[in-house]
Amino acid sequence: MPDGTDIVYAYDGSFEGLMCCVFASYEFKEIPSLIRPPSDQQTLFDTAKWIETDEHKADRVYNSIPMKISSLAQDLVKLGFLTCVPNKELLILHFLRLGFKHGGKVMTMLTDDIVCSLQKAVQHLTSESHKFKGFVRFSVYGEVLVAVIEPKNYVLPLLSPHFCDRYRSERFMIYDKTHRMALIYQSKKAELISVDELTLPEIDSAEVEYRRLWKQFFKTIAIEDRINPRCQRTLMPKRYWGQMTELNEKDAFARWQVAETGTGTRLSGTEVCTRDPLSTYRISK
Repeated sequence: MPDGTDIVYAYDGSFEGLMCCVFASYEFKEIPSLIRPPSDQQTLFDTAKWIETDEHKADRVYNSIPMKISSLAQDLVKLGFLTCVPNKELLILHFLRLGFKHGGKVMTMLTDDIVCSLQKAVQHLTSESHKFKGFVRFSVYGEVLVAVIEPKNYVLPLLSPHFCDRYRSERFMIYDKTHRMALIYQSKKAELISVDELTLPEIDSAEVEYRRLWKQFFKTIAIEDRINPRCQRTLMPKRYWGQMTELNEKDAFARWQVAETGTGTRLSGTEVCTRDPLSTYRISK
């Protein structure tokens, strides 16, 4: 089998496309040195082999994982695709080749660099998604709740069940600024869509008050003798603070002024947001 030194695969960036790359590796009896998603730039020294996404081939690979390895391995591969680990595509390919060779016991081969790296990447993903279940901060825009997050991993698919269940009667959007994706929930339906850039209207006076009260609550419940900045940074890393109202000193409400902005209407001294942030992202019934 060729060592794959000069072989580079390129695919459409979808999970199905990656499964087709695995299929191609067996079909052509080769192991590529790189599997490149659309976001990666081609260098002058590599000529990528484009792997077309074929549902039938993708299903064959995906359905063979629980049969030849285990359902746990199938879950690990699905979650591994959401991680931010470098060259995750190649890592998943090598893991599956190991799994198809050794069967279910591959899940316990933790001394193997490939298995260990994939397991750690998934642990990082699940840990980050768990944190965001408590760290997401929504703001009110008209009748819509909007939150912005900046995760390392693509956590929106893992956050969706939690927030859709928790806010089942609301309309909300969680925008992943890192991956330029948004979780949209309205009419009791959820959808993940690509959003290159999110521009929100000015917050209204009610939202200003909500933020002020939340900050005051955060300060009031603090027990001065138990304040431990080091412990706080361990449990709540600083990279999350920028989107957390109670910890973001540069929060918009601190410099907000009631004024005519074109995004709202002044009523009895109150600025009421009338623009619907979800108006561009309708979900078909």
